[in-house]
Amino acid sequence: MRKSITKSYLTRKSQVTIPKMVRDAIGVKPGDQVEFLVDETKESAYLVPVRSKLLENFGAVKPRKRPEDFKKLREEFEKGVSEEVMKEMKNER
Repeated sequence: MRKSITKSYLTRKSQVTIPKMVRDAIGVKPGDQVEFLVDETKESAYLVPVRSKLLENFGAVKPRKRPEDFKKLREEFEKGVSEEVMKEMKNER
């Protein structure tokens, strides 16, 4: 269902201001990304917000313990990476 809320004009640089009513309706604010979807008929386009994958998944992974020891986690990660690199270097010889 199409609903025209308001109009806006293209500038000389083909830029357009998204009216406040539209920003509020789709839940975007300055700094957010939007995506333009063009209808197959090329007669219309849709503006949709791009949601952050990071924010969508925030809190999805439960910590092993609280509070997390990020220094220890980083050390473990770096140790694992260095072991993999050493293994690859041995295989190249």
